[in-house]
Amino acid sequence: MARVNWKKEWKPLAVIAGLFAAFFYLPVNLPRFEGAVFEALALTRWYAREHVLLCLIPAFFIAGAIAVFVSQASVMKYLGAKANKVLAYGVASVSGSILAVCSCTVLPLFAGIYRMGAGLGPASAFLYAGPAINVLAVILTARVLGLELGIARAVGAVLFSIIIGLLMHLLFRHEEDDRAATAIAMPAESTDGRPLWKTAVYFGSMVAILVFANWGKPDETTGVWHWLWTHKWLLTAVSSAGLGLMLALWFGVSRWHLLAVGLVSATLGFVFPEEPLLAFSAAVIGLSLIIGRKDDESGEWFEQTWGFAKQILPLLLIGVLIAGFLLGRPGQEGMIPSEWISAAVGGNSIGANLFASVAGAFMYFATLTEVPILQGLIGNGMGKGPALALLLAGPALSLPNMLVIRSVMGTKKTIVFVLLVVTMAAVSGIIYGTFF
Repeated sequence: MARVNWKKEWKPLAVIAGLFAAFFYLPVNLPRFEGAVFEALALTRWYAREHVLLCLIPAFFIAGAIAVFVSQASVMKYLGAKANKVLAYGVASVSGSILAVCSCTVLPLFAGIYRMGAGLGPASAFLYAGPAINVLAVILTARVLGLELGIARAVGAVLFSIIIGLLMHLLFRHEEDDRAATAIAMPAESTDGRPLWKTAVYFGSMVAILVFANWGKPDETTGVWHWLWTHKWLLTAVSSAGLGLMLALWFGVSRWHLLAVGLVSATLGFVFPEEPLLAFSAAVIGLSLIIGRKDDESGEWFEQTWGFAKQILPLLLIGVLIAGFLLGRPGQEGMIPSEWISAAVGGNSIGANLFASVAGAFMYFATLTEVPILQGLIGNGMGKGPALALLLAGPALSLPNMLVIRSVMGTKKTIVFVLLVVTMAAVSGIIYGTFF
């Protein structure tokens, strides 16, 4: 009779014993534990309702389109490891000024350009810059938290993205050289002869849908920002109609099917004006059903989109659930008391800046929410240095974000990227806090 080989079986045994002990001693009767469970579910529910449909779904479609309609040669030319460094890092570092996305919404876009051959350096710069250099967030920071902090955030984010990208490239340059050589050896991809301006307008319509659908309510009741907010769904509908028209004229998608989806979405929008997600969801489902059944490039677009969704969305939801359990929603309590965080980030010590940077890196911030959170922390005694450290680390990273990055570029590169962001944010906070 064969004996159990414990040299091989100790890991499964340890996992089973650990899970048993965790459930055996689960503090289900503690009020804080019950509150943390509620916060985890509440944050995940909010994320699913407010963030997945409007932010992630458009981002998945954009990432799928990058994989299909943008040639690898084009990505290699502008963002590849052998591309002109000034152009590559310049494009990547200002991406956030166009895309008002958070640390999770940028992930499908990052995965798309990285898999298409973008160099690790420019791709890392884009990954950081996408959520960090948000024009609206920088303006809000300057208005609410002070002009000097807003300027420091903007300048720091641009410099960060370039420095982090260059360091990632230098640290993994041998792997990048091998990757670039493999990509260069690949045969040139065939093109369908579609003019570049058509592809640019096509992507522009999807970016417009992403931006307008997520346009936040400004504090002002007049002006351009308020007008855009009051007309956000009209602008989203116009952008969607433009996308449908392009799909019919340039991509061979059935115009009658697209017209039917448009009529259903428009009807839902008029009948239920207070529930715009109904019309938005109908448009997404209808478009998916139409292109998902095709065997041409439109079908491949949906296949790539679905691939990104399968890989990224489960990890994000799991990460949001964990973040909600540990830290709670803004203004609410998780397992870690907020007083501990507030007490740890007072003054301008190395520990305070490092703690703010690490806490910001693991917390999840939806776009623009970091400003009111910081306003409350500063009111409770948070120093200006730790405030900047959190602003530079928080929007660009989160626990859900880290889980997905690891699945795209591996554990080692993810750890290095996170350490670079956390360290540079803490150092920047110390320098800023010393002078201000």
